[in-house]
Amino acid sequence: FAAAATKGDVTVKNVIPKHLEAISAKLLEIGCEVEEFDDAVRVVSSKPLHHTQVTTLPYPGFPTDLQSVLMAVLSVSSGLSLLEEKIFEARFQTVPELRRMGASIQQGEAFALIEGKERLLGTDVKAEELRGGAALIMAAVAAGKSRISGMEYVHRGYEDIQGDLKKLGVVVNYS
Repeated sequence: FAAAATKGDVTVKNVIPKHLEAISAKLLEIGCEVEEFDDAVRVVSSKPLHHTQVTTLPYPGFPTDLQSVLMAVLSVSSGLSLLEEKIFEARFQTVPELRRMGASIQQGEAFALIEGKERLLGTDVKAEELRGGAALIMAAVAAGKSRISGMEYVHRGYEDIQGDLKKLGVVVNYS
């Protein structure tokens, strides 16, 4: 999703591509190129991204843990996307913060309608949980310079997210 958010080219190593089929399918659907290797997946985003419809489901379906990150990407994709949450309640905690960044998201109890925009706005936002924090990072990368508070949630769940992002050319400063 970082490749999609940044119009980049990212290879993720030490993965089992078969386990990522639902994710790869959505990346292809929104306009990314996905190349699978024995133990790696390469995602290239060089064209405009498109809308999609996503429903979270148990494995092998689309993972609920990634719906907020996908929502951030869909915020900068053309068209109207529908995201249905079928696993957990209260998974849309990041919506108000994405809206602060200029995202156009209408939210119901178990769904979100995302009208993609060309660009998000860099601003101050707050992560309230791990997955939402990752989504805000993707939105900030797409928007430009932003400040995200509540990063302790992200640090708990990602071993070295600052180092991983640096490898992608994203500079993260902590205060």
